[in-house]
Amino acid sequence: QVQLVESGGGLVQPGGSLRLSCAASGFSLRYYATAWFRQAPGKEREGLSCFSSVDGSTYYADSVKGRFTISRDTAKNTVYLQMNSLKPEDTAVYYCAATWGACGSSWYRPFFWNDYWGQGTQVTVSS
Repeated sequence: QVQLVESGGGLVQPGGSLRLSCAASGFSLRYYATAWFRQAPGKEREGLSCFSSVDGSTYYADSVKGRFTISRDTAKNTVYLQMNSLKPEDTAVYYCAATWGACGSSWYRPFFWNDYWGQGTQVTVSS
């Protein structure tokens, strides 16, 4: 079955950390760019980070730069999002997405990701 499955969400206090996982099955992430998005209630889906399959380049939204880190374990066919210094405004459902090739200039736009989306994992930052 071809799918992406996110895990690792939960409740964390402000200033804390979480690591999200996005496991792919049925296809190899080696050939796909992978991104993380999030969507808070009443807000548009926001692109956070992208990992390019071509050269391993990474890209970040200004809102998470310096706090979040994207990485990939090819052997496990999994992409991660390490989230540090979490803030209440980081509360959202987090999604991963994959598309063939590299992170294009529009990587932060949901329409760019035509191939696969995960079902999402909830992250809540609250004291």
